[in-house]
Amino acid sequence: MKNEEKPAPVQETAAQESSSFDRKRHVIGAFLGPICALLVWFTPIEALTPESHKLLAIMTLVAIWWITEPVAIPVTSLIGPTLCVIFGVVSMKEAFAAFGNPMIFLFMGGFIIAKAMMVNGLDKRIAYGIMSMKWVGDNPRRIFLAIGLACMVCSGWISNTATAAMMFPIALGLLEAIREMMAANGRNIDLSSYKYATGLMLMTAYSCSIGGVLTPIGTPPNIMMIGFLAEKDPNLYHISFFDWMVWGFIAMVVYFVIAYVVLSRMFPADVKHIEGAQEFIREHVNELGKWTTAQKNTLFAFLVAVTLWVLPGVLNVAFGSDSEILKQYNKIFPEAVVAMIGGLLLFFLPTNIKKGEMTLRWKEAVTGIEWGTLLLFGGGLAMGGMMYSTGLSAWIGDQIVAMMGGHPSEMLFVAVFCIASLLMSELTSHTAAVGMIGPLAVGAAISAGFSPIPVAVGVALSSSLGFMMPVSTPPNAIVYASGYIPITKMIKSGAIIDVIGILFVTIPLVLLLVKWVMGI
Repeated sequence: MKNEEKPAPVQETAAQESSSFDRKRHVIGAFLGPICALLVWFTPIEALTPESHKLLAIMTLVAIWWITEPVAIPVTSLIGPTLCVIFGVVSMKEAFAAFGNPMIFLFMGGFIIAKAMMVNGLDKRIAYGIMSMKWVGDNPRRIFLAIGLACMVCSGWISNTATAAMMFPIALGLLEAIREMMAANGRNIDLSSYKYATGLMLMTAYSCSIGGVLTPIGTPPNIMMIGFLAEKDPNLYHISFFDWMVWGFIAMVVYFVIAYVVLSRMFPADVKHIEGAQEFIREHVNELGKWTTAQKNTLFAFLVAVTLWVLPGVLNVAFGSDSEILKQYNKIFPEAVVAMIGGLLLFFLPTNIKKGEMTLRWKEAVTGIEWGTLLLFGGGLAMGGMMYSTGLSAWIGDQIVAMMGGHPSEMLFVAVFCIASLLMSELTSHTAAVGMIGPLAVGAAISAGFSPIPVAVGVALSSSLGFMMPVSTPPNAIVYASGYIPITKMIKSGAIIDVIGILFVTIPLVLLLVKWVMGI
């Protein structure tokens, strides 16, 4: 059986629709950003200092360009700090200090480990291992579930974009098996209008985004919000890797169940068995062959990092949060150092000692590091840090609290920012959305007298629920290009999951579980 792609005309139509929308968005943003920035610049605001007023104008430009992308988002992330230096908001050292934030190296170490998993085929071995389990078989509902589980498990540790790119051909191959099976039985189907095909594609995309909430390194918004809290007060608002995984795991599982139930009901299969599905998976498993030394080394480095990340949680339970052993451990092995240990191990674990070959080569690692994401992350932290230092975030926080009546309930407060994060992530990169909303949420929470930790976690989790539009996340764009997903179906299914997820999972989770775990 051949793994054929969707005929070009359908894919081209989907791509043309998306590119037409993007072109209009880029052109409008190119002019709207500077115009709005100038309006803010020349509008008198007595409550702001000259520095914070200038920063507000620059943030206006950055925010609009992050949403509309007239230039690449990482470029805009560099424009913001550069303009702040030029117009005297802060010194150059302060403007670019965030690009050396330890959180950058936490993410960089995660990228290196993820690249090794992809280069050495460990990610595929995990994905096909799940798909080839006996309980899956050729049952379409179980295949639907297995595809989602494989995407979710992998994207908790590697880029959701890379996971979607890996799983996309697998899903296409399974759909081709359905088409061939039905053709053999005298029934020709058009996969572009076949419900199950739409559901399987959406399950692939959504599960990649859902898996990202599991760990701080699962998706950029998680680590970005941790960074914003650390910029405000690293001691008072510290979130450990283990703490995040506690609520991240629960959120991931519940989000996944919601997505599975909604999609399986909206896009059910009309066959009980997919003939050829098991053979398709078995062929790919056989192609992987036996475990290689590189795969074993990569798994070892990965497990070392995960163990060191989780160990503080175990020490906390065993000895207490104020124990000397926990303090010493956190001093020697902070999360960023652990990420670098796991990543650097890959350059020292040999696969062929005689030839001097290691598990990962530097050239491979360089191509695996998403430099654009790191620049966006650094730019977001830089702008957020300047908003704190100039007092802009406190002023905006006061305005937001005043608009909520002066004394909003914490539930209303969290709900407003979670929904804002979700809506913004539907329009632009969820990382850029969090870069805009994150500092405002933290500043407003402090102004309202709340701990900023729950709303920070809520903003991060909500940004991963951008399921309605192809532009929301790269996995959405990847599967939409297949031509098997009518845009109306993506909007409808995404809206249902978004509403259920944010109202019945995100908001209760951050108000109850997060506060309980953090003791606030």
